Amino acid sequence: MWQEVFIALCLVFVIEGLLPFISPRQWKQALAMLARMEDRKIRMMGLASMLFGTALLYLVR
Repeated sequence: MWQEVFIALCLVFVIEGLLPFISPRQWKQALAMLARMEDRKIRMMGLASMLFGTALLYLVR
């Protein structure tokens, strides 16, 4: 099981690195926009992302 968790974590790093590698200018603009957002909106985006990921895992498994 720990090997699968490690593999998933490695894939997260690969996916997270795609945008800054492909388009660093747009990535910086997105970070600047995110820095101007309210904490509440960022939390809601994080919650939506976690719920989407959980639902997707449920459907796949």
